[in-house]
Formats: sequence, C-alpha cells, structure tokens
Amino acid sequence: MWSAMNDIFGYWFIFAQDGGAAGNQTAFDPFGMLMPLIAIGFLFYFLMIMPERKRRRKHEEMLGKLKKNDRIVTVGGIYGTVVNIQKDAEDVTIKVDENSNTRIRITRGSIGQVIKDDAQSTSKED
Repeated sequence: MWSAMNDIFGYWFIFAQDGGAAGNQTAFDPFGMLMPLIAIGFLFYFLMIMPERKRRRKHEEMLGKLKKNDRIVTVGGIYGTVVNIQKDAEDVTIKVDENSNTRIRITRGSIGQVIKDDAQSTSKED
C-alpha cells in the first residue's frame, strides 16, 4: 500500500514539476498547490465531522423519546430507571436502588444510553 501511495505522490510531483508536459514550462500554479489541501479538507469532513454529526443526531433523538420507567445508563456508568421527566426541563430524576428508593437528579445530556430489555422485546414480538 505504501509503495502505491509513493508512486501516486511521485507521479504527482513529477507532473507538477514538468507542468504537465516535458517541453511545456509554465509559471507558478497556485491552484495546483491548493489541490492537496482541498482533498485533505474533504477527507477530514467525511471521516471526522459527518460521523460525529450523525452520532449527535441519534443521541438527541434518543433523548427526545425518553419516557418514564425507561432503564438508562449515564455517561458516568450509573444504572437507573427514569422516575420523573418533563419535556421542557433539563433535569431528569432517576431511581438507582429499588430497595431503599434512592433517587438522583441528573441532566438530560448525561444520559448515555437507554437499555432495551430482552424480555420486553420478545413479548412485544409474540
């Protein structure tokens, strides 16, 4: 793979030095020098920015569908069950212990994922 990359860049540098033809000498071409930077910009967008936007959109959608009695995991690793949630409020109350009825108020953005119960999903399919 590296030899193929070296060949491609080697041909590009030869092409840039010769001006495209052996006998045709041209002046400095700023567009030809900007092409690699533009290509790197497109790669950066498609490999870094676009997947992050998609992940953020899915997370916002998951938070919008959150309802009472959903089992969740926070980004800090705390497991709990949603007890109180309002659409406009930024905080959510979760119950972390069934025996002592311990509750915690957390921000909506700190919810990492909603846990799907296998028992619920199989009973809905039947």
